[in-house]
Amino acid sequence: QVQLVESGGGLVQAGGSLRLSCEASGRAFSSYAMGWLRQAPGKERELVAAITSGGSTNYADSVQGRFAISRDNAKNTVYLQMNSLKPEDTAVYYCKAKTARAYEYWGQGTQVTVSS
Repeated sequence: QVQLVESGGGLVQAGGSLRLSCEASGRAFSSYAMGWLRQAPGKERELVAAITSGGSTNYADSVQGRFAISRDNAKNTVYLQMNSLKPEDTAVYYCKAKTARAYEYWGQGTQVTVSS
């Protein structure tokens, strides 16, 4: 069982920045693929950014160039640096881990609200 704890959400004005963190339990974090997804009211959950165990990244078109995902295996933590935030980035952001055996785990979510 992997537990994920997100932090760093909050209220920010458009154009501002936030950094989300997600700390994972266990000793196999470096082998996990990690991702950030978000869900806005009335919308489906969507992938925002992902990073493989080897450090390769991919992003949704809507956040490319504004968001950056990174990981610190020594701290069992994945980050999402969000810059130039827009009101449409408002959502609950979830951290997801996928283990080497393809088991998936989710965090509880953290609210990000961007005011115009």
